[in-house]
Amino acid sequence: MPEGVTKQADAVQSLWNGSWIAALATGVVVWGLILWSAAFHRKRKNSAELPPQVRYNLPIEMLYTIVPLIMISVLFFFTARDQNYINEMSDRPDVKVKVEGFQWSWRFTTEAGGKQAQVVGRPAESYMAAEAPELVLPVGKKIEFDLVSPDVIHSFWVPNFQFKRDVIPGVQNKFQIDTTTEGTFAGRCAELCGVDHSRMLFRVKVVDQNTFDQYMASKAGTP
Repeated sequence: MPEGVTKQADAVQSLWNGSWIAALATGVVVWGLILWSAAFHRKRKNSAELPPQVRYNLPIEMLYTIVPLIMISVLFFFTARDQNYINEMSDRPDVKVKVEGFQWSWRFTTEAGGKQAQVVGRPAESYMAAEAPELVLPVGKKIEFDLVSPDVIHSFWVPNFQFKRDVIPGVQNKFQIDTTTEGTFAGRCAELCGVDHSRMLFRVKVVDQNTFDQYMASKAGTP
């Protein structure tokens, strides 16, 4: 998975790693039991007798009922914990971004420190192309995204955020992130939305606070 650039992405990565470790441990146990059964409970080549036939074994039946319940409960606990953290909303985000997904690009309206900046893109062949809109964010801040669409369902996805959310007409979806890493990251629509869906690309540039302040000052009032 791509390296995360937010605290929320780190939480998702941690949950993902833990799930894989649990799945691998379960697989090792299951594979071991299969091989053990095949090796020690097979019919002997030179023997007419069958291995012992067991119909009921209460301890084993309790074991393979209780152990999966414990595993599912543990996974549920960590999933619910991280889901609540990822969906947590602050009443006072540092930056607000209105994300408008339309056929087939994006409009980003950023509000911070009493200033507003707007960027509108066009369908692009690459997320680094000049026509692809660039969303500039400060590092180490809490960012709120308000997602709206005037036409069809889109999906706002930045792989490095390890999070995506649908942009649905008539429904205002919101989420927040805490940026932790500077850099430029690819973004795209993850919902098939029409003929130029594959060109609905953008980029997110996370910068230091001074650079962000200069950006906002230069873009303030830009239609």
